[in-house]
Amino acid sequence: MEIRIGITNTARELSFESDETAESIRTSVAAALESKAAFVTFADAKGNSYIVPTAGIAFVEVGTDHSRRVGFVA
Repeated sequence: MEIRIGITNTARELSFESDETAESIRTSVAAALESKAAFVTFADAKGNSYIVPTAGIAFVEVGTDHSRRVGFVA
């Protein structure tokens, strides 16, 4: 699923594909914000990891768990 993270005072957003479920992403972001943690970490489908400071998070957009259809739908 695609994850987009907006970071304050930056023109671009962080966007990547992840193998994690939407619920686990929501849970980890919510837990980091509620506990006032300094950062939250994410891993993408290629094995890269991202460390995002929670103070700079403007928004987190989590895509759906459904795969995209390819081709024409009749």
